[in-house]
Amino acid sequence: MAGADGFSGSMTHTENMDAPYHARGLRLAGVDEVGRGPLAGPVVACAVILDPDNIPEGLTDSKKLSAKKRNALDLLIRKTAHVSIAEATVEEIDQLNILQASMLAMRRAVEGLPIRPDHLLVDGNRLPEGLPCPASAIVKGDSLSQTIGAASIVAKKWRDDVMIKIAQHYPGYGWEKNAGYPTKCHKSALRDLGVTPHHRRSFKPVRDILYQE
Repeated sequence: MAGADGFSGSMTHTENMDAPYHARGLRLAGVDEVGRGPLAGPVVACAVILDPDNIPEGLTDSKKLSAKKRNALDLLIRKTAHVSIAEATVEEIDQLNILQASMLAMRRAVEGLPIRPDHLLVDGNRLPEGLPCPASAIVKGDSLSQTIGAASIVAKKWRDDVMIKIAQHYPGYGWEKNAGYPTKCHKSALRDLGVTPHHRRSFKPVRDILYQE
């Protein structure tokens, strides 16, 4: 892992779930995904193995953090931890359904880690199939586990950046602000400007417009 850079986590309530694994000397990875709800763009997953001796402060559910705080933590996580990011494409979402595409992205993220973890903590109530090591599904895990919280932060930052880049080629949908979620602005643009290659055709609001056309 990366060397210490002066940032060391203090004891918080989110650390308690990870601490027993670290105390046993196990290499723990947290896994989370972001982007199930949007009408456009990929679903993104991240797997993170934190350095128990150098955990950034403030790791929690990415949705509870400001964009500025997420960006700062994203940099710290990348400096101090093993990180793997993976996507499932819009085509895979439409082919598999969003749940299975999310599972696929999470499995890809785990498989992309540079070292194999001893145990996985996965946000949610179910586990992807074919994982390479033992794993536990943790409901609201991004608030209960620092490793999952770290994964949620990196995944959200990555996906937000993806949608900002796509928005430059498809202006008018507000993806630089809504990240593809079905906001009033996005749904209005969908009706006025039509369906793009980045829209999920299996999602009802998009499918309804295609059916009308």
